[in-house]
Amino acid sequence: MSAPPVVQISNLWSMFRNGGVDTLIHKDLNLTIEKGELLSIVGGSGSGKTVLLRQILGLETPMRGSITVLGRPAAELTHAGAASRVGMLFQHGALYSAFTVLENIAFPLRELKALPEDLVRDAVMVKLQMVGLDPAHAHKMPADLSGGMIKRVALARALIMDPPLLLLDEPTAGLDPDRSDAFCSLVRSLHQELGLTVVMVTHDLDTIYEISTRVAVVADKHVIVDAPPREVIAFDHPFVREFFLGGRGLRALELLRLHPQDV
Repeated sequence: MSAPPVVQISNLWSMFRNGGVDTLIHKDLNLTIEKGELLSIVGGSGSGKTVLLRQILGLETPMRGSITVLGRPAAELTHAGAASRVGMLFQHGALYSAFTVLENIAFPLRELKALPEDLVRDAVMVKLQMVGLDPAHAHKMPADLSGGMIKRVALARALIMDPPLLLLDEPTAGLDPDRSDAFCSLVRSLHQELGLTVVMVTHDLDTIYEISTRVAVVADKHVIVDAPPREVIAFDHPFVREFFLGGRGLRALELLRLHPQDV
């Protein structure tokens, strides 16, 4: 018997009101994310990619439709202990500027008040090592960290409760190519070693080609295609052609020494 989906989005409608004007973002959007996948969500500006992540987290409620996460309604993720089911890495890290690295990573554990302080500190040190940071960084402040280190600390915090599902919002944004490649390698390694299901919103084609097992394209207010990169590139749609096979997309393929038919 196959495992149930980690995330099931069914007939989703999302609408926002701004200045008295209603804007429909999603209409009859459907997406199934299976255990162990590393799924990238792509789409144009305003297509509601980050909105989807927030709805999966239970931070926003759709106008219509349903989202279940690990077999439970997404709205329940706002309850205590949700970090043990879903970890979230926000686009710019979202570290608490007044907390040290150790305090940032330990925050979800300390909120639960379920472990003695020495075990909390041990868990933080393990996660620091897991994301490739030296324990000496534990007492630094976020202001003292590079952009790449901030991403790694934020990733350690997202994983501190050992959640089976990890959400990433533009994980390589703001990183230079070398640091971006290193972060992609880290995510791929953790995905394999921990058996994670990873959902990533990104516009970085190198990242998509490097680590995605499947790509979901959001356009025309719904998911127009979700498939391995090779099949997505072959899908006939204006956004797909512009995004994947425009000048930027072809350069990304060339750097990877690939052709569209080889992805």
